[in-house]
Amino acid sequence: MTHTTVLLHETVNSLPLETGKIFVDCTLGGGGHSLEILKSSEARLIAIDKDEYAIDYSKERLKEYSDRITFVRSDFREIRKVLEDLGVEKVDGLIADLGVSSFQLDDESRGFSYMKDSPIDMRMDRDDPFSAEQIVNGYPKDELIRILYEYGEEKYAPRIAEAIIRNRPIETTGQLSEIVKSALPAAERRKNHHPAKKTFQAIRIETNGELEALKSAVEDFIDVLNDGGVAAIITFHSLEDRIVKEAFRKAENPCTCPPSFPVCVCGKKSRGRVMTKKPIVPSEEEVEDNPRARSAKLRVFRKSDI
Repeated sequence: MTHTTVLLHETVNSLPLETGKIFVDCTLGGGGHSLEILKSSEARLIAIDKDEYAIDYSKERLKEYSDRITFVRSDFREIRKVLEDLGVEKVDGLIADLGVSSFQLDDESRGFSYMKDSPIDMRMDRDDPFSAEQIVNGYPKDELIRILYEYGEEKYAPRIAEAIIRNRPIETTGQLSEIVKSALPAAERRKNHHPAKKTFQAIRIETNGELEALKSAVEDFIDVLNDGGVAAIITFHSLEDRIVKEAFRKAENPCTCPPSFPVCVCGKKSRGRVMTKKPIVPSEEEVEDNPRARSAKLRVFRKSDI
């Protein structure tokens, strides 16, 4: 198994490595960011992932630092409860890499990839009873169209939904990929991205409730930071990036007064500063070495209790 960590140094170096006492990796995955944090600081690290395989893999990879790391199998949306259970009130920094891990994509049994022929699964938590198969073979047409539009930004959503329903039952990702491809106009199939990419993204997001989890979590990420603490979040598509960008913007400037007011009277105070007015993106060299990094964007927020 190979796992290439995206925006590794840019993300880790955004944290207060010299002074930080406790950091959180909210999406452990293959452990790349966690390893770099542990190598670059003396801080304690709390590593969270809802994928049991990710935790087992990273326990072995990070065993040299076992005295400074606590593994927690949970969803990052439970960050408050995780810290409470550990007796931790505040942390000095946290990161969240919202992409699907390479080992999840490469593991044929997980059903994430449109490039493989696998059972339709896509669960990040394999104990969750709800899988992508129930969406593909059970959702009515209007619900399929909704998620394809909203989560995949797929303009051919009605055609794809009709093709999926017409070909049920669908058993494998390979079948699903071909069905989607056949539903698209020839000109669309000739474009340089895989025809099923948007559909698979939409179904994966719906399966795991990813956007709802992110909306509820970003504010919590800021809440659990100490003064001067940093939240660094990597997104991989425009829907995620929009949520993070807007949440950070509101945290920096929460004022709801009309622009015509000479002074703020709403009483809402800034919670800190957005450190990335434009998102940090991978270099050309990184994208060449790891094409999966192409769409990654890093946004950073530093908390300030004024």
